[in-house]
Amino acid sequence: MNHVALSSSRKLRGGFRTFSTSEDFSAKKCVPCNAKDLRPMTEETANELISRVPEWNLVNESGVLKLNRSWKVKSFLKGLELFRLVAEVAESEGHHPDLHLVGWNNVTIEIWTHAVGGLTENDFILAAKINGLPLQDLLRRKAKS
Repeated sequence: MNHVALSSSRKLRGGFRTFSTSEDFSAKKCVPCNAKDLRPMTEETANELISRVPEWNLVNESGVLKLNRSWKVKSFLKGLELFRLVAEVAESEGHHPDLHLVGWNNVTIEIWTHAVGGLTENDFILAAKINGLPLQDLLRRKAKS
């Protein structure tokens, strides 16, 4: 069984809170990362869940699993506006991603739970909430084929 610490409504198995895959991440709230039983999820569990946060990628950086997504924005200022929108969601969740603006229009966001050195349900919750942000006016349009 893969284990991840979640909210107190989770079942306890073997001393760890277990992960539920039946709920929509965007409807959940991040939980504080100060629980004694908080552990990073396994790569197997992360691979099972990545499809629930479309356009996010699972990356392994020196043994640390992270969620990663990139966008091309219309301008440097649009990139900063994207960061502002993400910051509002992140602050309300108490879970803060790593934000990168490379060049004038390449935005990348990395999400992982620094306190455990890997992924927890909080990371997927935040990714889902970022996916729900109204970003279309900030992004460059893809060329039509």
